[in-house]
Amino acid sequence: MAAEPDLVTGEAVVVDLRVARLASRGVAAALDALLQFAVLLTVLVAILVAGLDDPAQLAAILLGVFVLVRVGYSVLFETLGRGRTLGKMALGLRVVRDDGGPVRFRHALTRSLAGAIVDFGPVLVWSVVAVVVSLCSARSKRVGDYLAGTVVVQERAPDMPVPAVTMPPALASWAGQLDLSGLGDELALAIRQYLARYQELRPEAREALGHDLVRDVAGRIETPLPYGVPPWAYLQAVLAERRARSLGHAPAALPVAPPPDPRPSESGPFAPPS
Repeated sequence: MAAEPDLVTGEAVVVDLRVARLASRGVAAALDALLQFAVLLTVLVAILVAGLDDPAQLAAILLGVFVLVRVGYSVLFETLGRGRTLGKMALGLRVVRDDGGPVRFRHALTRSLAGAIVDFGPVLVWSVVAVVVSLCSARSKRVGDYLAGTVVVQERAPDMPVPAVTMPPALASWAGQLDLSGLGDELALAIRQYLARYQELRPEAREALGHDLVRDVAGRIETPLPYGVPPWAYLQAVLAERRARSLGHAPAALPVAPPPDPRPSESGPFAPPS
């Protein structure tokens, strides 16, 4: 079975959110449908109480209210609620763009119109289409998600253990002399996510992303990648030293010493993160 795809922003930062599956989305949709039905029922009762007896006028009002509730409900809540309807709030779901960003009015409108026409329309065949498309999608997307460029994610995911970032022994003295004041939280998070997924990345992607992160870090701390040191070891040393200082450990008061000069491979004093 293929690994679950990650959401990656334009800055190559992986968003740690799980894609919502068909079952949870179905329950959220059922809750939203019940709320919409309650609104329609309230309007119908109000019309009957008002004594409106013109069939044509009654049909026009009901059709208008149905379209307004069916389309406007999702558009209103997903736009103002940052991708969450009441049903999605109850299930801990949220609609986001494919790059992990928040949805806007046009995304919500496209999803809602597609949902009313194709995904969950009054004809049973259309609902079957929605289920089949969702099951065939790696991200459980329905037709509206494909058209709008969105995906539904699970916000309330179980806490996952955070892998410990250890200092490569060969770089401990060198890292203790670094000026890490320019290394921000966002870049540190990108490094942590890269190291956590090091073994899952394809070799070419691992190499390219590693060098990109090294270039960004080197520009912030004004210290280039030493010769013979793998990019991941450089990043791991920087991150481990940053964490040690945040916990109150002062940088080592040792003279600046260059790291050892092994052959540029993943052997010797360096072992790739597991």
